[in-house]
Amino acid sequence: MKIQELNRELETQKRYLSEGKSKTLDSRHIDKLAVDIVLFRDGVADFTPDSYRPFGNYWETIGGRWGGRFGVDKSQYESVIGWDPVHFEFTK
Repeated sequence: MKIQELNRELETQKRYLSEGKSKTLDSRHIDKLAVDIVLFRDGVADFTPDSYRPFGNYWETIGGRWGGRFGVDKSQYESVIGWDPVHFEFTK
């Protein structure tokens, strides 16, 4: 596992937005309240959304917010993963 993007500058967020890598300027990364986590399987980065589901589900049980829920209706949480499964927010 690799944790990244804890300390994101506003200029970086603006660039991500213009490149389509983010959907907002109001990012918790700027407030140091979110991280992106890269999972590895056999030494290779694994960005498969379903790989994040167990960790995302756990994260929510301890009060965090998981980006795998972004853009998903609550009734579909068990079958659909949102647009940012690598994103994990801390609560304020």
